[in-house]
Amino acid sequence: MEDLDMSIGDQNGHQHEITMTNASTTIDPSVVQSRILQSASLAAEASKEIHDDDDMDTEDGGDDGNIEQPTFAKLSAMADRGGRVEYRRVRCPKHRYTPLRQDWEQILMPLVQFLKLQVRFNTKTRSIEMKTSPHTIDTGALQKGADFCSAYMLGFEVQDAVALLRLDDLFVESFNVDDVKMLKGDHLSRAVGRIAGQDGKTRFAIENATRCRIVVADTRIHMLGSYANIRLARNAICDLILGAPPGKVYNNMRNVAKRMSERY
Repeated sequence: MEDLDMSIGDQNGHQHEITMTNASTTIDPSVVQSRILQSASLAAEASKEIHDDDDMDTEDGGDDGNIEQPTFAKLSAMADRGGRVEYRRVRCPKHRYTPLRQDWEQILMPLVQFLKLQVRFNTKTRSIEMKTSPHTIDTGALQKGADFCSAYMLGFEVQDAVALLRLDDLFVESFNVDDVKMLKGDHLSRAVGRIAGQDGKTRFAIENATRCRIVVADTRIHMLGSYANIRLARNAICDLILGAPPGKVYNNMRNVAKRMSERY
């Protein structure tokens, strides 16, 4: 990089050259460069002042500059709890017992390899039991594993529930249709039908527009996603429960999807 030279003429016509510090005329995005240009003399004075300050700090502190700072290894989850082993138990509903047997290996792999937990299925109580081990590093691994298993028991797929282990801003929200409006008999059935739509079309439209996952289990609604996306999906589902026609909800979801695509 060539130095920048600046010439200044005095009254007698003599030229005095001022050499500037090295500065790039082009911007390299990978390097953060200073935008303050100083002459070589000013840069030398500034560097001298910095060296003087460092020497004064060394004289005041004695040999503190030669002392190495201690480094501590990260505590494991068991050491953080004082050596106590923590347990969690997630009960398996009857309708999820068969899918659990089919997906057991996919559920076990992230819990054991990623969270370093000890997992077993208790056939007497029909529940998944987890506990920390000396290999568990993350202090919140047990709670993450319990949330992952609970999401699967609510009806979410393994590929969707495993996102709770990888992302910290995902939540699961559940509510009942009766929490929105007290419905009985055929009115309740029609409300659930409006949420699902023909062949699940309405539910898929809400999922794709809000980037959430929705499970309709009888009269219970479960939603998995970020806080803002869950709020959008909840508003759409509540409108359907209150009797809004699906066409109106489709238009709202189309506008929501357009806004989200512009945002991201």
